[in-house]
Amino acid sequence: MIRCLAIDDEPLALQQLVSYINKVPFLELAAQCRSALEARQFLEQDTVDAVFCDINMPDLNGMDFVKSLAAPPLIVFTTAYSEYAVEGFKVNAVDYLLKPFGLQDFQRAANRLKDRLANTSAADIPPTAHPSPLTAQSDDNIFLKTDYRIVKVSIADIRYIEGMSEYLKVWTEGEAKPIITLLSMKKIEERLPDYFMRIHRSYIVNLTKIQEVNKNRVILDANTYLPIGDLYKETFQAYLNTKLLGNGKRD
Repeated sequence: MIRCLAIDDEPLALQQLVSYINKVPFLELAAQCRSALEARQFLEQDTVDAVFCDINMPDLNGMDFVKSLAAPPLIVFTTAYSEYAVEGFKVNAVDYLLKPFGLQDFQRAANRLKDRLANTSAADIPPTAHPSPLTAQSDDNIFLKTDYRIVKVSIADIRYIEGMSEYLKVWTEGEAKPIITLLSMKKIEERLPDYFMRIHRSYIVNLTKIQEVNKNRVILDANTYLPIGDLYKETFQAYLNTKLLGNGKRD
């Protein structure tokens, strides 16, 4: 069972939230609170696995409440204000339910909680005892969290990765828009096979997708040019030398 805490300052909204929790067999309601301050007092005395939390509340809003927790449980935000979505993403919320939401939407969020807890438990098992399919070198896919979804991505389809502060843009074949995920360049580098190379502080490229190298940039297609950073030139040139046939001169 997943022990849950429900928080909402609106009585009817809280009543509905409690009703939904009670309808999901693997959820157990530990407590219901009318404010973040009340919820904080509860968590000082007890623990839960997950929190369903409204954001726009008096005294202490839900977002600040979650940020104030030293070891927050899994969080599902419930709010009528869509502008909080990006901020919710930053605190690694499992899901974001936009009011008014129905039982089907709530069930989806509950399933994500269940999956997240299962993945967390699996991560605690030593790799020698239970290798994770997400990190196994023979695996051809990775999973990325984006827009409160977890999407499967074929590694071979990744064209390049662009870093932007604490986020990454993952550009894949056949897609006009990138997958945006909260992840570091170093972390994803560790997971990629050896046909990917860091060529710039902000770019990792799939070497098999390069069509041309022109001065200090690589060209993937007519509209995609990636710069080669000074710190990465030597390593990239060494790779090119292993693939280069001839020296451009006629014998």
